[in-house]
Amino acid sequence: MRSPKAAPDAARAPRLDRPSFGQRLLADIRKNWILYVMVLPVLAYYLLFSYVPMAGIQLAFKKYMIKKGIWGSPWVGLKNFSRFFKGYNFWTLIWNTMAISLYSLVVGTVVPILFSVLINYVRHKRWKKTLQMVTYLPYFISNVVLVGMLAIFLGDSGLINALLQRLGLEAIPFLSSGKLFRSVYTWSGVWQGLGYSSVIYIAALSGVDPQIHEAAIVDGASIWRRIWHIDLAELRPTVLVLFIMSLGNVINVGYEKVLLMQNSLNTSTSEVLSTYVYKIGLINSDYGFSTAVGLFNSLVSMVLLLVANRVAKKLAGYSIW
Repeated sequence: MRSPKAAPDAARAPRLDRPSFGQRLLADIRKNWILYVMVLPVLAYYLLFSYVPMAGIQLAFKKYMIKKGIWGSPWVGLKNFSRFFKGYNFWTLIWNTMAISLYSLVVGTVVPILFSVLINYVRHKRWKKTLQMVTYLPYFISNVVLVGMLAIFLGDSGLINALLQRLGLEAIPFLSSGKLFRSVYTWSGVWQGLGYSSVIYIAALSGVDPQIHEAAIVDGASIWRRIWHIDLAELRPTVLVLFIMSLGNVINVGYEKVLLMQNSLNTSTSEVLSTYVYKIGLINSDYGFSTAVGLFNSLVSMVLLLVANRVAKKLAGYSIW
């Protein structure tokens, strides 16, 4: 029989302590050191160019002086933010940024989805590949070249206006009208990124079981019903995730293309937060104020991303984390 003292002795027996996280990490590094060496340049890149520059955020709360540098410049608290919020153009900048960004977000989401569904129903493989290649090529055109093409085709003396005048019609100020700026900016962006944006949707549609379509055809479902109940239903998780990620950048309109298209006649609608930060920070050298505007931009983007992710997770059950 087992001695009654065996249980207490077993309870007092020393237990092997579980290795700490640091010990497990060191053991894994020794075991897979080649993989860690390969990932080291990537980590160094993000450390140097993403995390170290975060120290410059303090400029948003300082009055930057070149002689004193970042660390020696005097603190001004929230004065830079107050100056921005009380500025005469604050609401104009917010409205222009949101209008362009939301316009681009909606059109840039709907058109690639429709195009991917269209491509999915093209049965001739050669035509299908040709369409994909033709729509994918503009993605590699730089913004400088794209704006140059817009000037050639849509300028006041461009090809389209020259053709309209030959037909006895009035020229259209595509690039010099504030009312048309958003449409020209958005649709040129859709043309440029249509093929690239539709790749992920085409990949998602390729995963649909053909037997589902065959069963729907047998049941008498029209092509529109199959698109709505099968294709778009399959794309819904992908669309939601991409929409959430895009909504996080809704206030970050890229300044390069806007700045290249901007002129004195369309500034009323083309001046956005990114171009404003560029002009204030680099041209006027007001680094503290421009950093405050940029930080405000980043905080709003983060809040929008968190809210959109929470709402999508609650309503549709899909989220990015």
